[in-house]
Amino acid sequence: MGRRFGWLWAAYAVNAFGTWLAFDAFALVAILVLHAGPAEVSLLTATGLAVGTAAAVPLGPWVEFRRKRPVMIAMDLTRCAALASIPVAYVLGVLGLAQLVVVSVVVSAAGIAFGAAAGAYLKSLVPAEDLLVANGRFEATNWTATVLGPPLGTAAIGLFGPVVTLAADAVSHLLSAAGLRAIGGGEPPPPARTGRSGGCGESGRSGGSGRLRRGELLEGWRYILTHPALRPLFFNTVLVNALIMATAPLLAVLMLGDLGFAPWQYGLAFGLPCLGGILGARLARPLVTRFGRHRVMRTAGTLRACWSLGLVLVGPGAGGLLLVIVVEFALITCTGVFNPVFATHRLEQVPADRTARTLAAWSVSGKTTVAALTALWGLLAALTGPRAAIGAAGLLMLFTPLLLPRREG
Repeated sequence: MGRRFGWLWAAYAVNAFGTWLAFDAFALVAILVLHAGPAEVSLLTATGLAVGTAAAVPLGPWVEFRRKRPVMIAMDLTRCAALASIPVAYVLGVLGLAQLVVVSVVVSAAGIAFGAAAGAYLKSLVPAEDLLVANGRFEATNWTATVLGPPLGTAAIGLFGPVVTLAADAVSHLLSAAGLRAIGGGEPPPPARTGRSGGCGESGRSGGSGRLRRGELLEGWRYILTHPALRPLFFNTVLVNALIMATAPLLAVLMLGDLGFAPWQYGLAFGLPCLGGILGARLARPLVTRFGRHRVMRTAGTLRACWSLGLVLVGPGAGGLLLVIVVEFALITCTGVFNPVFATHRLEQVPADRTARTLAAWSVSGKTTVAALTALWGLLAALTGPRAAIGAAGLLMLFTPLLLPRREG
């Protein structure tokens, strides 16, 4: 797919590796440095996501009317600066929960803007027939980083201290920005603003000038919710991801606190199963070729809902560690098949002049739902214990396949 895609892929790889090296870094710092409990860890995660996504709402249309690669570079540099502030504060002895929340907000908002720009940029860079291959490579790269990142990151925490992975993540964003700059070449001009959102009305200014209009802010959600193929996928993916992410802080507290697992064991429990993600991403294209996109997406989407309930049985020792690895491997393999097929389908369903807004709206909705469910599940865990809250999320997951589209869009 050419040299330019190669640089984009390299930037994605270093970005993904840095992110997964710092797997659950905010929660780990809160637990190990600030001695936070389940409610505080859930509050940290939920507040960062909620405020970050609120700040990101206008970023979708803002990105839409600008060239995408400069936006991606700017968001990488923003995340680099925010993350680097945590090791500095830790060394100076002034690190607190409030700073973790603020950095989480900045990283969340910048991540949404970056993702919206990246999706639109990929669509302009890669021919439509190569989108599934490109998304499959990104998915496999992401899971490779996930295999290596958490074990190495938690081992580094044990050797060098609790904030070392956040410093590494900051450096990864700096390197990603350099890789994006090296892509070079031109980029299609951003769509021109029109008098009314949705492409109707008389032509207005282009290139992102002028204030954002309310119609531009809401266009992404309007397009998703009125599109018969995207609407069910939207509700399914948002809920599934939120249920998985809402229980992550609780599982960290359960394993690192109640069950006494070491940080490296916790990292291994979530790093090793990600080999399934690599396997799933490699299988996605041949499965689609043989069985068709809709059938693969529906089957993988159904199977990924069947495993989370097993986490309620985790216990101490090698047996508990093996259980988490097996459950996560099965879940991640199904997700590895589903994600590139879904991402390609979504890009193909969205016109070029709405891509950034639609992806931003999708991401904002997903992160807001994660924040809400994380806060709710933190409260539930405070009342019933982490294990019961994890079990409740697993039960709800079993019903999510009902939201998958029944017909091919």
